[in-house]
Amino acid sequence: MSPSDDAGASDPGLADPIGRLAFMNRTGDVDVVILGAGINGAGLFRDLCAQGVSCLIVDKGDFGSGTSAAPSRLIHGGLKYLETGEFGLVAQSTLERNLLLKNAPHYVSPLPTIIPIFSWSKGIWAALRTLLGSTSAPRSRGAVLIKIGLTIYDFYGSQHRVMPRHRLVGRRRALSDIPALTKSIVATGIYYDAKISHPERLVLELITDGLAANALAAAANYTTLVSSSNGVLTFQSKGGGQSKGVGQSKAGGQSENGAVFSVRPKLVVNAAGPWIDDVNASLGAPSKMIGGTKGSHILLKHDELVRSLAGRMLYFEADDGRICLVYDYLGLALVGSTDIQADNPDTVCCEPQEIDYLLESVRALMPGMTFGRDQIVYAYSGIRPLPASDASVPGLISRDHSAPLIEPEGSRPFPIISLVGGKWTTFRGFAEEVADTVLDRLGRGRKVTTRSMPIGGGKGFPTEPAARAAWLADARSASGADERRLDQLLSRYGTKALPIARHQSSGDNEDRLPGASDYGTSEIDYIVRNEFVEHLADIVMRRTTLAIGGSLTMSDLKQIAAIAGRARNWDPQRMSDELDAAVAQLSDRNLMRL
Repeated sequence: MSPSDDAGASDPGLADPIGRLAFMNRTGDVDVVILGAGINGAGLFRDLCAQGVSCLIVDKGDFGSGTSAAPSRLIHGGLKYLETGEFGLVAQSTLERNLLLKNAPHYVSPLPTIIPIFSWSKGIWAALRTLLGSTSAPRSRGAVLIKIGLTIYDFYGSQHRVMPRHRLVGRRRALSDIPALTKSIVATGIYYDAKISHPERLVLELITDGLAANALAAAANYTTLVSSSNGVLTFQSKGGGQSKGVGQSKAGGQSENGAVFSVRPKLVVNAAGPWIDDVNASLGAPSKMIGGTKGSHILLKHDELVRSLAGRMLYFEADDGRICLVYDYLGLALVGSTDIQADNPDTVCCEPQEIDYLLESVRALMPGMTFGRDQIVYAYSGIRPLPASDASVPGLISRDHSAPLIEPEGSRPFPIISLVGGKWTTFRGFAEEVADTVLDRLGRGRKVTTRSMPIGGGKGFPTEPAARAAWLADARSASGADERRLDQLLSRYGTKALPIARHQSSGDNEDRLPGASDYGTSEIDYIVRNEFVEHLADIVMRRTTLAIGGSLTMSDLKQIAAIAGRARNWDPQRMSDELDAAVAQLSDRNLMRL
């Protein structure tokens, strides 16, 4: 696909979001409302839009800002779920991993993974006990057990295989390869999974793909459900930008806090993740479906460790038997994750004891290196929306998904489908299952499959060097941008890079942000104007990797605020408020030093 075949000045998936919501507000009726725009909600939205279903997706925060913004940034088959007997989940996960490598190659790429092995035969009986229902988690996995697991993993990953099979490496060779690794190992296992560079952007692209496919679809972030009465859902937008003017009709109105609009859905999907029970209660259908656990990650500025990893992930056991990981993400060492009981997703953050746990885990793995809190440049946490469980160990709670149905009752004429559990990797398969249920309830059939449907900038993405060179040459002719700059944008946005390149003023002379020279001011301006931005934090935390990549400075933040302010007509007080809110978020909850 050449750039001339791609999007023009702006993304068609973003065309007139205000007009779409206003039209939906005037007509009132809509087939499906999805409450929650994380990865599962966004995946379902795209699928239903592709089937011609009129659909509204809303989120009380930004798109992809909850649990979906806090993964280990892996697209993986779930090797560890073999020992809990979730073979079906592993089979689906490996398939979906392989499909994402093909459908989203701009964000998803192979990740060679090394498992340090500390014994030859330990863990076999413990694994058997777990398979038979033991409530204690395995604490040690020897070479025999890992060999069996990797063989099964390869078997499940054979469908649409795109990566090599596993192999075992002896101690001497393993230590020669990574000298800093603990000398306690007896061998290592090497296999392949995948990583995702921009999970938050992939969520956005699923939504914009859905909008591009269906003129009867609409999306709104920073929008809360304020009432559910006699089949009518009324929403209020907290923002004043993309949804401003929506409520200018007899069905809605304008309040001091934003637009108010109402719709009458035939079916509601609750995709609110850890907030599912709260949302069901607000719909008049109290439930107890969620029993989430918290996962936290830290990113370290540790050049020695990153060099030692050489593009690979270490997937290892902590002292308590929990599986941890460390790999190079944007030049930083990403270390994760914890797994502890938690019940308040609104205040979740990485706590001191979690930092100690993660640092001690990687310290034991690489005893020749120094690790300390001063190396942390970013931290993040999220609540896994797992099913309610009485498991004594969080790691034994199923990671599989389900979609319980609450039938219409009393004055509520619509059914509610709740999206419970699931892995980031399996969002497409989960969405497909739920979409088929929705279509059946609506008396419709599936028109297209999403199995081979590219996502966003993955459409026509040039994966081979010759194809990439040809795309860049065509894009340079189409945009006038410098080829080096185009290559940078292609890596960041896939084939959606072209409208961004066209948006910049002249060649490679675009002004750069002072502390992050690979982001341009017109690039930020395009994002603000075209990507549902309501707040400064949306830009630095989800539309870009400026925050998590550790390159954001206070001068950058001020300049980005100025760009956003001009594009969105923020007054000085709003500019000041946005800066204060972003700094508070980044310093208090993400441990950034600005």
